[in-house]
Amino acid sequence: MRDLAGDLGVSRATLHRWVGSRDHLLSEILWAETSAVLDNVSYAGRGGDGIAEAIGAFVRTVNASEPFRAFLRREPERALRLLTTKASLVQSRTIEKVQALLSAEAAAGRLASPLPVADLAYLLVRVGESFIYTDAITGEEPNAEKALVAAKMLLRGR
Repeated sequence: MRDLAGDLGVSRATLHRWVGSRDHLLSEILWAETSAVLDNVSYAGRGGDGIAEAIGAFVRTVNASEPFRAFLRREPERALRLLTTKASLVQSRTIEKVQALLSAEAAAGRLASPLPVADLAYLLVRVGESFIYTDAITGEEPNAEKALVAAKMLLRGR
């Protein structure tokens, strides 16, 4: 925050008034990136398969982001807290976006949700997170293809 305040030519107090805490600023930046990725991988109009492909593409894109991977390696506890906990604005907003996509597909008759749409959206986001943060959680390599398969299973009911 000190460096950013210096780059902007303002005091740290002013920067904190503008953006709140470092965690809040990081959350907003992470959400802006997440939202942009979600907007670019939307497969609306293709039912469950399209949504599963969107989840897989999202996970693949995030896993390929070197700045994101570096942040996760450098600050794994902070990253997981900002991205995956109940206080996470990134997670809640991501769930809202996925829920809107699911609702649109269900309303168009292209998706029969095996769960209430809100629950399915939460589950799909958690599945995606599981295969993004695998290295921080279990030490294994992140794997977007596993996220795609899991999402397809949830959305097809098989």
